[in-house]
Amino acid sequence: MRFDILTLFPELFGSYLGQSLLKLAIDRGLVDVQTHNFRDFAEGKHRQVDDKPYGGGPGMLLMCPPIYDCVEHVQQQAETPGRLVMMTPQGRTLDQPLVEELATETRLVVLCGRYEGFDDRIREGLDPLEISAGDFICNGGEVPAMLLIDTVIRLIPGVLGDETSSKYDSFSDSGLLEYPQFTRPREFRGMAVPDVLLSGNHEAIAKWRHEQSLKITAERRSDLLK
Repeated sequence: MRFDILTLFPELFGSYLGQSLLKLAIDRGLVDVQTHNFRDFAEGKHRQVDDKPYGGGPGMLLMCPPIYDCVEHVQQQAETPGRLVMMTPQGRTLDQPLVEELATETRLVVLCGRYEGFDDRIREGLDPLEISAGDFICNGGEVPAMLLIDTVIRLIPGVLGDETSSKYDSFSDSGLLEYPQFTRPREFRGMAVPDVLLSGNHEAIAKWRHEQSLKITAERRSDLLK
């Protein structure tokens, strides 16, 4: 799967792309992540990409010309233009069903905003899928874009060492929060691993895990039980 990240700060992705599962997935050819700088498509001596909003107000807005030029250039770099995504607080909340939907794509082109956001004609004319990382505001779309990549690549075959790992994550499969898990030592500072997990009775273990998922979901995210 290919991700094209369009941003004013591609250098923010340097360390991120060189770590952990993502690096392994890239090295194995399962994932390709390319970054592109909006400023490379700006004109003038200062490569201006932003300007003051009409009607007044604080901050600056990203201008249409460099953003359109960047998107159209990037879309032409592969056989398919890919699905265009805009990271914005006004978008659809990123949740597991949306992640599963995006994981079926072969290419995602991701717009990362800055300052006070995009000129609205970028949204209107390019018609991206607008995605929000949650009900909060970040300094830009880069960290939400990393979150998007992190969630989607888990569902790409071959990325996880154990292909069943993602099935039991919170919000996956049953839609419940994940059950508690334990490893050695068996006891630690007076806290012991539940006996059922040591019983070898897989049916009893599965029942316990399901009951624990229901309990934790009811306590922490009762809205999911609907």
